[in-house]
Amino acid sequence: MEKLSWYDIFLENLNGKFPKRVHLIEELMSLLCIEREAAYRRLRKDVFFPMHEIVKISAAWNISLDEIIGINSGSTPFQMQTLNYLTPELKDIQHLKRKMKILEQVTSAPHSEYMEVCNKLPRPINIDFPILYRFEIFKWAYQYNYNAETNSTTPYSKVIFSEELSQQFNIYSRLIKKITNSSFILDQLIFDHFVQNIKFFHSILLITDEEKELLKSQLFLLLDYITELAATGCYPDTQNKVNIYISQLNINTNYSYYYADGLKLCRINAFGKFDVLSYDTEMINYFRTWMNLKKSRINAFGKFDVLSYDTEMINYFRTWMNLKKRSAIQISETNEKSRIEYLTKQRQIIDTL
Repeated sequence: MEKLSWYDIFLENLNGKFPKRVHLIEELMSLLCIEREAAYRRLRKDVFFPMHEIVKISAAWNISLDEIIGINSGSTPFQMQTLNYLTPELKDIQHLKRKMKILEQVTSAPHSEYMEVCNKLPRPINIDFPILYRFEIFKWAYQYNYNAETNSTTPYSKVIFSEELSQQFNIYSRLIKKITNSSFILDQLIFDHFVQNIKFFHSILLITDEEKELLKSQLFLLLDYITELAATGCYPDTQNKVNIYISQLNINTNYSYYYADGLKLCRINAFGKFDVLSYDTEMINYFRTWMNLKKSRINAFGKFDVLSYDTEMINYFRTWMNLKKRSAIQISETNEKSRIEYLTKQRQIIDTL
């Protein structure tokens, strides 16, 4: 009976990850390599999940076994996922697909929220500008895809998205605009940093003159898009609310959260406010290699998404991130003078390319 009690708690956590039963069944089939009926039997408790499957599920979906069996470790579980954007493996694509299913669940809720505090161009905004988003992946490749044997790096011209990766980007672009209310707090130096990065890569011949001009023209188009979002306060294709703020304090990393009935998720794009710990040997060795590369490379693009589904942590993030508005100026819909001044300054920065 005691065993059944913790097992029921495990099933409750499991169902909470995917409120729609059909999504949960599909994910279990994919993760555990079992048939549909076998997944249904486990959820009906006709048979129990074997312990090795419970451990695999807990690791993949960030379910704390300590808390399930009544041990409070005093720590918040986070899930860290590395992605290879240049040559994505099957596990990378599967991870992206899982994220898209989570996002789909968020957008299906009647009142959904997304908020991002960012020191780089926010993904929901620049995802529709593939030349600029490709530049972000290029920066990632420069830092994390260095070939020590050939002492070479990947030039911008060689960064090409696979068809599967492009498809996931398109799905993300479509879904993110369906969120009821989105807020972005931008570091005031975002465009300045982007332009400086372009200049640096151009100076070391990883970006050609033609590519530099192409990036410049895309930045102007992106700024036009932000101008439209700020003036109307909504996405043009869905009419869902968009709030844009400019932080008066420097932002040290990217934080974001999704929030909707039945599903909450926060994401840290790097490390700043919180300690994120790992005891995994492979991950520690990976970090050691990666951090040593930083000695000779610019800090351009966050490698890791660090995720948490912990309700208390999400609520903490939600409160804390909204407090960031106290040191930010809203430029969407209201405060036309500040909006014009900010956007004019960004155009001048881009024009230095």
